[in-house]
Amino acid sequence: MDHAAHHEHHEHHEHHENHENHENHGTGTSWRAAAQATLHCLTGCVIGEVLGMVIGTAAGLHNATTVVLSIALAFVFGYALTMRGVLRAGLPLRQALKVALAADTVSIAVMEVIDNTVIVAVPGAMDAGLGEFLFWASLALSLALAFVLTTPVNRWMIGRGRGHAVVHAYH
Repeated sequence: MDHAAHHEHHEHHEHHENHENHENHGTGTSWRAAAQATLHCLTGCVIGEVLGMVIGTAAGLHNATTVVLSIALAFVFGYALTMRGVLRAGLPLRQALKVALAADTVSIAVMEVIDNTVIVAVPGAMDAGLGEFLFWASLALSLALAFVLTTPVNRWMIGRGRGHAVVHAYH
């Protein structure tokens, strides 16, 4: 019992250290830190993507316009989430924007390419209405794939002091 409690505390402490200081560079970067960075980007992407798809579909916009709107909103919300944390750390707006651009651009871009490729590739997904299962299922599948494929990219970037490693300097 005591050993289990100690192990749980150790895991929590290790998780906290990996999140705060990315002292293990190169290939030593933890998958957990990369997954956290990816999840952070994915949150912004999901908000923007869903909002763009909902607005585009509800307004009857052309498929290409809907995709462009979704991508634009994904970047806006992705950057906004990172900026919120960095601004809270006391950085001025211009510097916070630079940090967000450095941290999230590659991650969001990779995510959006995967995400939108899947949605466009699934037959009928772009033409499915908001009330249809196909619309939500293809969106969920595309976002899950984006997460899985973007995590190694983030791990590689954090290991080189790029991507979300930039953000952690301000936590």
